[in-house]
Amino acid sequence: MFLDQMLESIQRHRLILPGETVIAAVSGGVDSLALLHGLIRLRERLEFNLYAATLDHGLRGDESAADAAYVQQIGAAWDIPVIAGRADVLALEQQGRLNREEAARRARYTFLVQTAQQVGAAKIAVAHHQDDQAETVLMHLIRGSGSAGLGGMPLSLRLNESFCLPRATENPGEWPVLIRPLLEVSRAEIEAYAAAQGITPRHDPSNQDIAYLRNYVRHQVIPLLRERNPQVSAGLARLAELLRDDADLIRRVTENALARVLIAEHPGVLILDAKGWQPLSLAEQRHVIRAAADRVLPENHETITLAHVEGVLAAWEEGAMVKPIGAGLRAGIMGGRLVIADKRADIEHALWGDLSPSLPRGTISPTWIAGERVSWTFGAWTFSAGPITPQDDLAALHTDPLVTALHVPAGARLNLRTRQPGDRFRPRGMGGQTQKLSDTL
Repeated sequence: MFLDQMLESIQRHRLILPGETVIAAVSGGVDSLALLHGLIRLRERLEFNLYAATLDHGLRGDESAADAAYVQQIGAAWDIPVIAGRADVLALEQQGRLNREEAARRARYTFLVQTAQQVGAAKIAVAHHQDDQAETVLMHLIRGSGSAGLGGMPLSLRLNESFCLPRATENPGEWPVLIRPLLEVSRAEIEAYAAAQGITPRHDPSNQDIAYLRNYVRHQVIPLLRERNPQVSAGLARLAELLRDDADLIRRVTENALARVLIAEHPGVLILDAKGWQPLSLAEQRHVIRAAADRVLPENHETITLAHVEGVLAAWEEGAMVKPIGAGLRAGIMGGRLVIADKRADIEHALWGDLSPSLPRGTISPTWIAGERVSWTFGAWTFSAGPITPQDDLAALHTDPLVTALHVPAGARLNLRTRQPGDRFRPRGMGGQTQKLSDTL
């Protein structure tokens, strides 16, 4: 039954083609050992080449090293070459940008991609199964994901840099494809197959730690749901398949909507036309925000939730200057445009840098006398200045980020130039204290 289901998935979805080289990711657990054993039995029939790869994540000291050694012993016994590696996941976590689960995932995929390059493998097979799929759907539901997240894991997808550690590979060529030959097979069927074949797995005690969301769902949530519906895992897996089909349709609609409102795209910054944005339905706006967030922060795809999407919508409704949203995102209104950006990106340069050349540094031009009304055009910019009266509402003037009010002596000679080192001014409301202009900018 196990082999029949595995073969049917591989053939129906064309997961492995004749002549290809496949890397099987093996941890030493029952799922990955059953995957490797099944691929060994099918490789002559399907005419592909097979390697195994195992990574010691460095999280459990001698135990995790022993897991990797065990996989190498299995490879020798089953006559399959095994490529082993080691990663320091704790060090990656301590660098501050990744939690432990994400650091381990990135390290694992980096190792697998590098191994695939080493042996010329087109495919990397992993042992995710039907119960894993059900857990994934529930995890995304808990996090507030949309339909794309609830679609769970696809049977295959081409890897890219967002799966790996930064600068993991200088020249990946064509990225390998990740395949899941067991995604339509249940955990019970895998365990029954392993027992029948005399496969003895290693056990990772961290898989019992419910501090990890997946383990919490597996050991606490799924058993409760199974009391009501013994087939809950199969039902959630079917739901995921249906939602993936829906997500493909939504993705095409979203791409068209995003193309209609996109003004410009820079590294880490998308600039949208606020006028074109407003007529979009709320559903379209949510999906466009999600698509924009995925573009500016592809590495945070898994952590961007509905709450972050709603945060962008709130910034739009408030007409807020660009502000933090969470998950590394910023969003808001600048210059009449909706901006969605990576928190590290230079939004101002993206908005204005290509529209007009700035004044050459050190140039003093032009000049005028305080009280005069003047206007000069520089490329796409128009600079205007003039006196204000006691009746003018300064707060209303300052709602435009490109307008400012200055107090200068009557008849003072003014000039327009770029900022220079040492420039200071006295901001209103600071009791006459001066501040560096560079600090304000």
